[in-house]
Amino acid sequence: MLELKGLSKHFGGVRAVDGLDFAVKKGEIVGLIGPNGSGKSTTVNLICGVFPVTSGTIAFGAHDITKAPPHQCLSLGIARTFQNIRLFNELTVWQNLWVAQNSAKHRKERGFLGRWAGGRGQARRSVERYLEFSALAAKRDELAGNLSFGEQRRLELARALAAEPDLLLLDEPAAGMNSEEVGQLADRIRSLKGQGKTVVLVEHVMELVMGVTERIAVLNFGRKIAEGTPAEIQANQAVREAYLGTGAKI
Repeated sequence: MLELKGLSKHFGGVRAVDGLDFAVKKGEIVGLIGPNGSGKSTTVNLICGVFPVTSGTIAFGAHDITKAPPHQCLSLGIARTFQNIRLFNELTVWQNLWVAQNSAKHRKERGFLGRWAGGRGQARRSVERYLEFSALAAKRDELAGNLSFGEQRRLELARALAAEPDLLLLDEPAAGMNSEEVGQLADRIRSLKGQGKTVVLVEHVMELVMGVTERIAVLNFGRKIAEGTPAEIQANQAVREAYLGTGAKI
């Protein structure tokens, strides 16, 4: 479904991503981990078209999206969350989910005027489904900016899903969460596999990564240093050294 070949991004003399080869199959939940500054979020931004690629290629299905802008990536079926929460704070929870239903697929199926001049039942049912998924049904009329941190995290995930993507990129979705919230997030991510979603999880919370992913790729200084199952990554000496030094455990 997604294939990166020789992907590089240089910021002046800094090689944030350096010759990365990485592939994701349809229906997989794959982790992308590494120390701070290893190039994880930069990789997500390259896939989504936020940053221009220095060299290499990005393929999504049959499409070459190496030079595709963000709106085209969304139209093709790629959605993401952000390391730093980016909600429409002056809109309600309901409205944040409603406006997310504006991908090319939604516009084709329902029409712009039909959606915005009262909407159709299918669109409203979809919003209700994601309100339930995020446990925010009781907060539907609350301004997003007034939600607690954990609620905002849940809303951002639901908003990305409301675009009905084929590929979901989660950039540190557990950041700032307590252990109970991380456990609930893990359950939600696992449920996405049952819905046929493909997920790339960028995360520092190892409890979450090891608990939900089928395969993990590890970056360090922009390069992939390991790839394998969670058990294989935990036992990998190069990964231990990259994180905490020789002999460390993750």
